[in-house]
Amino acid sequence: MRAKRVLKRVGIITAGLIAVATAFCVLSNRSVIGSADGKIFTSTESIPSEPVALVLGAAPIFAGRPNAFFQRRIDAAAKLYHAHKVTKVLVSGDNGTVRYDEPTAMCAALVKLGVPEKDIVLDYAGFRTLDSIVRAKEIFGVTRCIIVTDDFHLPRALYIAASKNLKAIGYQTEPLPRRISPWTYVREVGARSQAWIDVNITHRQPRYLGRQEPIQI
Repeated sequence: MRAKRVLKRVGIITAGLIAVATAFCVLSNRSVIGSADGKIFTSTESIPSEPVALVLGAAPIFAGRPNAFFQRRIDAAAKLYHAHKVTKVLVSGDNGTVRYDEPTAMCAALVKLGVPEKDIVLDYAGFRTLDSIVRAKEIFGVTRCIIVTDDFHLPRALYIAASKNLKAIGYQTEPLPRRISPWTYVREVGARSQAWIDVNITHRQPRYLGRQEPIQI
């Protein structure tokens, strides 16, 4: 009988914890998504001009194949530049090892699309979305920008930017069918909740800052 009571209590506690976690996930996601209202654009015709496009990093190759998320971010950034909506493109990604270098791959891809290398700035320490956004402001002196990334990613990026007093709007890449990478969308739900914690509770900082390198507009 005692074992049954213990199991019952454990079940109640577990159910309570699951309910609390679910509620937090829903509310934090709602807060993050809501913060992007009116800030996301899907065409170069409607988006206002800003000095810099901040392109968030992605791996150029995934599972041995070209990464469609990577290419769509590059395509979107090139469209903004050629539409004269930005004058500089800041590519921020992970260069944590000698063999893994997102920013250099992003730069090369932009050059292939006709963006002059002189107008591309590389941030090699954009290990996370938060790192890329804080470094854009603190290291590269960006005060206003257009953040370029995927539809599911933009609300989180804009939420972090607002929390860091970086005036940003978002340019959404052409969405991919969710069946291409369903886990990416599931993972983003948790990432939004983590971003809420980073901003409001832990006040997380980038892994690395370093010396200032202001972008010359």
